[in-house]
Amino acid sequence: MSATLGSLLKELMPDWSITVIERRATAGEESSNEWNNAGTGHASLCELNYTVEKPDGSIDISKAIKVNEEFQVSRQFWSYLVNSDLIRNPRDFISPVPHMSFVQGEQDVAFLRKRFEAMSSHPLFQGMEYSDDPAKLAEWIPLMMNDRASNGPIAATRIESGTDVNFGALTRLLFDHLKSKNVEIQYKRQVDDIKRTGDGAWELKVRNVENGAVERRQAKFVFIGGGGGSLHLLQKSGIPEGKGIGGFPVSGLFMVCRNPEIVAKHRAKVYGKASVGAPPMSVPHLDTRVIDKQESLFFGPFAGFSPKFLKFGSMFDLITSVKPHNLVTMLAAGVKNMPLTTYLIKQVMLSKDQRMEALREFVPDAKSEDWELIVAGQRVQIIKDTAAGRGTLQFGTEVISAADGSIAALLGASPGASTAVSVMLEVIARCFPQQVQAWEPKLKEMIPSYGASLAKNPDLVRDLHVSTARTLGLAAAAAEDKKVPAYV
Repeated sequence: MSATLGSLLKELMPDWSITVIERRATAGEESSNEWNNAGTGHASLCELNYTVEKPDGSIDISKAIKVNEEFQVSRQFWSYLVNSDLIRNPRDFISPVPHMSFVQGEQDVAFLRKRFEAMSSHPLFQGMEYSDDPAKLAEWIPLMMNDRASNGPIAATRIESGTDVNFGALTRLLFDHLKSKNVEIQYKRQVDDIKRTGDGAWELKVRNVENGAVERRQAKFVFIGGGGGSLHLLQKSGIPEGKGIGGFPVSGLFMVCRNPEIVAKHRAKVYGKASVGAPPMSVPHLDTRVIDKQESLFFGPFAGFSPKFLKFGSMFDLITSVKPHNLVTMLAAGVKNMPLTTYLIKQVMLSKDQRMEALREFVPDAKSEDWELIVAGQRVQIIKDTAAGRGTLQFGTEVISAADGSIAALLGASPGASTAVSVMLEVIARCFPQQVQAWEPKLKEMIPSYGASLAKNPDLVRDLHVSTARTLGLAAAAAEDKKVPAYV
């Protein structure tokens, strides 16, 4: 998020002075890191929790449309960076990988069929296929269909224009670009405090984590994009908009297979349905990942609990985030989310054999020796009072900003990085309202659909999808690899 905002602002105002302060030794070591997430370019092509069956049996795809539009905006900005030679090789961070949804049982098959009918007729989801024929599914997902018992109906949808995104590599590429534009990047620096100055600016207390040296930095505008660590810094700012907000940390684990023989049998991101009581970020999925040009398979995530707000954080992160202004909200959340707490405890207690049993729901002949367990990144879900009641757990991302636009923070998790450009455009609109009109021509150059609804412009959807696929090497790569047909 921070890399994206910096890149947008540097294009809009090249003369502005920008400083990046990062507590780790390099960029993208936390949630953006490629080993800490599944790399799904979230476009609602496969994520079943973005579509809801209403009481009348119809399928509400409004959230899926919103998320897909936001991902298309990200693709446009990445294409602009490539076309402008600000990023050299898009294959360093994005690869074509089909997105699929997979379900079992009569009820879920009926849901998936209705979901397909609702989505496939929409311009944003053209090209989606549906099948409940085991022979066809064996063509699409041979690893998942091998040795599968035929004891009930199964079905899947597939769309070939999906992607795998290495968000860690993209983050590093963006910061390399910013560094070349004279942006100051300070690694191994911790922001210990943020205070308002008498003239309305902000003073940051910055500590060198290696030698403990402290310096004070002042800025007219501050963006807090520290992942799970953002909540503490938002609280230190003291802005009223940050009052009453809490955070609930959820950790994750993946099973990873690097055996080339097995990896070669599966090329897709395949999402299933979450079990009852599971949080949305725990939807099971089997994903092809492309990291440093090497393919592997991820399965998970398995949820867990840690009081840390960052993977490299402190065991006291959760308790120190509880303040007088959010205490009641946090207590209410604890009472309301006992089933979630119970679910997380059960997940933490799972053995590898039990996790392998969950994997075999997707890969029936999976062998334990081919899969290893890795710890993924931390996610901190927002807790706030809403119309739904006190202490409501929010599954999404949210921008919190001061009334005068001088400081903004990003909280929350999924869909996260995939929608970074849209979220940062929201930050720009909120925090720089006087400049936005003058910036509009440049914004439209970077993001051709800026100010327009893709959902209402089918021709624009197709044109932009084709052009960004070509620029990002997706169509060419697909044709060259002969594994994934080009969207065009």
